[in-house]
Amino acid sequence: MMSIDEIRDRFAICELKARYCRLLDTKQWEAWAQLFTEDYVLDVSAAGGGPPIEGRDAAMASVFGSIGDAVTAHQVHFPEITLNGDEARAIFPMQDRVIFGPGKTLAAITGFGHYHDNLVRRDGTWKIARLKLTRLHMDIEPAKAG
Repeated sequence: MMSIDEIRDRFAICELKARYCRLLDTKQWEAWAQLFTEDYVLDVSAAGGGPPIEGRDAAMASVFGSIGDAVTAHQVHFPEITLNGDEARAIFPMQDRVIFGPGKTLAAITGFGHYHDNLVRRDGTWKIARLKLTRLHMDIEPAKAG
């Protein structure tokens, strides 16, 4: 049986990931950046991206550069969470839709996969320290020739 503290931690981690999706999709970049540690690592290499990006500022710049002007919708579903004191691991099944703006190689993607998050509690608040995105499937819509 889980303790009240474990239930609170699990709930806080789920809310953190819900804020991750909402703030990303509504382009609230400053608030979104606060969800991550300063030494945050973003790893999308298994999802077709480049090598892992170290540091919150570098990761934010990369995300903004790739989807800053895109219309996005991210959804996460029931997670698997493992708690270990002030550290946790979570796997969230996910789906995303990205509609790119004019002048891009792709018109849109719809992806299915998992977020693999390492989280830490700092000053009583859970933050994402490392995020690895894996993909199971992507529907890709190429941009139409002008």
